[in-house]
Amino acid sequence: GVEVGPQPQGVARADVLDQMRKIVKHGLDFVQLFNEGNEFPPCTIEVFKIMEKVDYPRNKNGEIIAIIHPKLQDQDWQPLKNGDPLFLTLDGEVIPYQGNCTVYPTFINEAAYYEKKQAFVKTEKIKLTAKPLRLSDS
Repeated sequence: GVEVGPQPQGVARADVLDQMRKIVKHGLDFVQLFNEGNEFPPCTIEVFKIMEKVDYPRNKNGEIIAIIHPKLQDQDWQPLKNGDPLFLTLDGEVIPYQGNCTVYPTFINEAAYYEKKQAFVKTEKIKLTAKPLRLSDS
């Protein structure tokens, strides 16, 4: 499956659909080249691995008491370091990120995740290495 976004629910955007067409075409090209016996050399790629889902700050009644800080909004996949602004309370208090390593938040302030008690997902950037790949003769 391919999920392309973010975009609001029920909205069809030409630029996002074009991106989806391109990635599906690349996937199909890979399958064809693989099936033709082409060898793919080893490679290394950076990926983002999910660490944990982070909820909004809440009061004892479970109500959200702070929103995503404006400096974090729309910064998916960007580094978040210890002390960077994370949340903003309704009375203007900044709640900073407190962590022992740089993380890369994503799905920041996504409306679909409010009911799941998820303000964003913390990810870490890691490198994966793939061995050479070729269709087996057997």
